[in-house]
Amino acid sequence: MKILLTGATGLIGQAFIKHYAHLHTFHVVSRSAKKLNQIFHHEMQQGVLEKVDLTLLIDLNAYDAVINLAGEPIVDKRWSDKQKKRICNSRWDITERLVALIKASSAPPSVFISGSAIGIYGRQTDANQTVTPIDEGFTDFHDEFARDICQRWEAIALQAQSDATRVCLLRTGIVLAKSGGALGKMKVPFSLGLGGPVSSGQQIMSWIHLDDMVQAIAHVLATPALQGPINFTAPNPVSNAVFSKAYANSLHRPCLFTVPKLALRVLMGESADLLLYGQHVVPKALLDNGYEFTHSNINEALASLRSA
Repeated sequence: MKILLTGATGLIGQAFIKHYAHLHTFHVVSRSAKKLNQIFHHEMQQGVLEKVDLTLLIDLNAYDAVINLAGEPIVDKRWSDKQKKRICNSRWDITERLVALIKASSAPPSVFISGSAIGIYGRQTDANQTVTPIDEGFTDFHDEFARDICQRWEAIALQAQSDATRVCLLRTGIVLAKSGGALGKMKVPFSLGLGGPVSSGQQIMSWIHLDDMVQAIAHVLATPALQGPINFTAPNPVSNAVFSKAYANSLHRPCLFTVPKLALRVLMGESADLLLYGQHVVPKALLDNGYEFTHSNINEALASLRSA
């Protein structure tokens, strides 16, 4: 399969290409040829990966699939008005370009897989979040910035839907990986024995192991019945307190401290809401369409990353 992929140097893009370079040919969109060569030197030497300039393409007739994973990291910086605009435009602009190219194609790609996030649902304000699991049919959205980003992002992507092209929206949870991602930010304090739950610790964390992230994308590519929103989260979300204890245990460290809500607000500003409020998201579409998770239990998932 010949795949056009954006976000190749990100956590998920790197892992997907490395895992499936023996099966597919990748044309990738990236601002840095140097970084691409550093990460994918072997794949480029083997001729299975090539950098392309999206502005020079007039259609996507040459591709079997498009995977759109581009986007400014959402929690790396405080949400100033300038940073909010950067976060939005880094997602919306490239998605609009891809949609235009798909529409301009006489033989368009059969599938357009476009990134999104469980932020589409907004915060879940139930006193007991486990009472109301969120699947892809959930509609009681809480309006906030994370939802605004994803709502427009998905609406743009869905414009590519046609009889020839199915659109799949990856509503991704917290991705767990040995290096980078959420655990990359947590590793230092937890390794020092200074980690612990955020605020009450009762907010639900909907997570997915990087292995399942890339394998489920491949499952979507190979499963024509899958289209529209798809929750990319493990079947067993856990509270922040349970997650924190499991991570500390995986590092053989205590879990004694609590991160106060006020301290997090001072440190992160508005983006602290992403950690203070949870969502109990379940992967109904994947499970209903035959995907079997490799990592469903948080303790096993974290242990696998420790031993990898």
